[in-house]
Amino acid sequence: MKKAGIVIIILGLVMTIFTAFTYFTKEKVVDFGKIEINANKRHNLSWSPLIGVAVMGLGGVLLLVGSKK
Repeated sequence: MKKAGIVIIILGLVMTIFTAFTYFTKEKVVDFGKIEINANKRHNLSWSPLIGVAVMGLGGVLLLVGSKK
């Protein structure tokens, strides 16, 4: 339980520092016989830094509960 708490605290810290994630997918634009044109489509995934703080709090609770046993 202590290891899981530490991992969750680190994950929450990363989520607090990096509040956005961008990834690309390939999308088929034209498919005309043997001719195929693809385009990269950009997707943004963002969250509030408060979510990272909440995740760190959850990890702290797990760390405390794991150390009491």
